[in-house]
Amino acid sequence: MNPHKLRGLYAITDERLMSETNFLAKAEYALLGGARLIQYRDKSSDTEKRLTQASALKKLCEQNNSILIINDDIELAYTIQADGVHLGKDDTSISLARQRLGENSIIGISCYDQLDIAIEAEKASASYVAFGAFFPSLTKPQARTASLELLKTAKQKLHIPVCGIGGITADNANTLVEQGADMTAIITDLFASDDIQKTASQIAHLFS
Repeated sequence: MNPHKLRGLYAITDERLMSETNFLAKAEYALLGGARLIQYRDKSSDTEKRLTQASALKKLCEQNNSILIINDDIELAYTIQADGVHLGKDDTSISLARQRLGENSIIGISCYDQLDIAIEAEKASASYVAFGAFFPSLTKPQARTASLELLKTAKQKLHIPVCGIGGITADNANTLVEQGADMTAIITDLFASDDIQKTASQIAHLFS
């Protein structure tokens, strides 16, 4: 059982909203606003940039007592000693990720709109599962739609934390929190905000 508390605002980085020059500053604003977890998500093939940014983000998370998750890339997570990794349906299996990263690593799984994937993930030792999209998403406009009823059912069936993702904003996040979401993962509404720290604080306070 990993010792981390998986609850609260879960910020996810985006290379389109965060340039190389303001990447760390924007991430820090999110953490100062109360983000408890931050996921490094960069789909580019620039391995040097990814290593540099992820390493710097690791230090920033340590300074703010926050959790760093790496999207998809188990080797990058291993190299910088991140707290864990988040995997999608086409990524490495949970067992291989755990073998590489260790028993105390955090392994999150995207379950989209399918409860059965989440149930199997929990059996395979996933640390948390994520459902979505709950609202129209600018990041993934073609994403499947997940219902609030699914979130409610997942909380009844599962014993691991549940995260909501997809189109979540400071205005609608409370809808998911009221249904029992342990975390709300946010990209656009946070990192496209004119005041990232304020937006992060508004969402973080929903969990207090």
